[in-house]
Amino acid sequence: MVRISSNYMVQRYQKDLNALDYTKTKLMEQGDGSKLHRPSDNSVDYSRYLRYDVNEGENNRYQESVKAGISWMASTQTALSGMEDIQKTFKAKTIQGANDDKDEKGGDWPAIAREMKAGIEQIISLGNTQLGDRYIFSGQADLRQPFAMSSEADLKQRGVSKTLDDRQSAFFSNASDKDSADFLHQMLSLNGDDGNTYYLNTLTGKVYTKEFVQEGYKDMIAKGYKTEAEANAAGETTFVGNVPAAIKGSTFIKDNFKNTGEVTTAGSGWSAAVNGTTVRFSTVRQQIVTYSGDMRYISMVKQNGSTEPSADTVNKTGMDIFGRDLFDDKNSGNDPSGTAMVNNMLTVYAKTKACDAHWLSSDGVTLADVANQVTLQAHTETGARSGLYTDMKDILTNHQENITRDITNVSGTDVAELATKMMQQQTIMSMSLSMGARILPLSLVDYLR
Repeated sequence: MVRISSNYMVQRYQKDLNALDYTKTKLMEQGDGSKLHRPSDNSVDYSRYLRYDVNEGENNRYQESVKAGISWMASTQTALSGMEDIQKTFKAKTIQGANDDKDEKGGDWPAIAREMKAGIEQIISLGNTQLGDRYIFSGQADLRQPFAMSSEADLKQRGVSKTLDDRQSAFFSNASDKDSADFLHQMLSLNGDDGNTYYLNTLTGKVYTKEFVQEGYKDMIAKGYKTEAEANAAGETTFVGNVPAAIKGSTFIKDNFKNTGEVTTAGSGWSAAVNGTTVRFSTVRQQIVTYSGDMRYISMVKQNGSTEPSADTVNKTGMDIFGRDLFDDKNSGNDPSGTAMVNNMLTVYAKTKACDAHWLSSDGVTLADVANQVTLQAHTETGARSGLYTDMKDILTNHQENITRDITNVSGTDVAELATKMMQQQTIMSMSLSMGARILPLSLVDYLR
C-alpha cells in the first residue's frame, strides 16, 4: 500500500511538473510578439486573424495597384500637357498664316511651316512616351510603339474635308449626328471639272457649292430660316445635286478612304455627275501618321466590389488623345485611326506650305482649335481620375492602419503581461522542484550515495 501511494504521488508530481513546463513553453512561444501560432491556441481569435490577414493582403494589392495607376497617369498628364502647349502654339501659327496677305516668297510662310512641322514631330514623340518599357498611349499593346509618321519623300493623297464653324453647323444641322466625331462638323470637299469646289454632306448625299456653304447660307438665315430643313420646307433651294451612294448607313467613306483619310485605289478613280458637272474628291499631298496600338484600356482596380471600367482605367489610347474625324467616325464605317487630329494638323501644315491663306482662315484655324480641345478633354479626364486615385490612396492607407490594429489586438502579445506570467511560472517551477526534492521518497540511488 505504501509503495502504491508513493508511486501515485510521484506520477502526480511529474504530471503537474510537465504541465508547468508546457505552460512555460507556451509563454516562451509568445516571445516573438504573437500569441497565435496554431488554431488550437485560440480558435475564435485565430479565425479573426485569418480574416484580417486576407483583408491585409487585398489592401496591399490595392495599394500597389493605386500606386502604379498614379504613376501611369502622372506620365500621361505630363505628355498631354506638353501636347497642349504645342497645339496652342500651332493654332497661333495657323492664325498667323491665315492673316498673312503676303505672297509665298515675301511672307513668313516657310518659317511658319517649319515651326508647325517641328511641333507635329514633337507631339508624335510625346505620343510615344514610355513608362519603363511600356508605351503609355498604346492601349494594352503597350510593348509596341504606337505612332509613326510616313516619310516626307513618300507623300500620300489625303481627302480634304470642309470643317464647319459654329454658325454653319447650326444651319447645316444634318451634316452631323450622334455618331459623328466629337467637336467636328464636316463635309467632304469635291473638285468639279468646271473649276469650282463643292461640298458633299456624307449623311444625306446633298452637294452644295462652296459659295453657298461659305456665305450663301447667311442669306437664308437673314430670311428667318434657322436651319437648312426649314429653308427647304419653305421651298428654298440650298443644294445643287445629290450623290445617292453617300448617305448615312452606307460604306461610301470606307470604300473610298482609309481611316487615316488616305484615298484608296477605288477613291482615286471615283467620280460622279452632279447637275451636269463631274466631281472628284479634293485631295492634298501630305505625310500620314499611323497608330499601331489598340483601343483597349488598362484597369488598375483600387477597391473591392464589381469592376468599374469607367472609373478603374488609367490609360488613354490614340483615339482619346487625337479623336476621330469624317474619315474614321462611326458613320464612316472605318475603325478608329487613333491619329485623326494629328493627321488634320499635317493637312494644316501642307496647306500652310502651299500658302493657302483662304483655307487656313475657313478651315485650318477650326481644325487646329479642335485638335487642342480633344487633347484637353483627355487631359482633364486623366487629371480627374488621378485625383480620385490619390484620394483612394489615402483611404487605403487609413484602412491599412485599421487592419494592422485589428491584427495586433487579436494576435499580438501584451509584453508586460507576458513578462509577469513568465516570472510567475518560473517561480512556481522553482518552488515545485524544491518541494519535490524534499517530499518525494528516496530512491535506491540516494541510498547508494
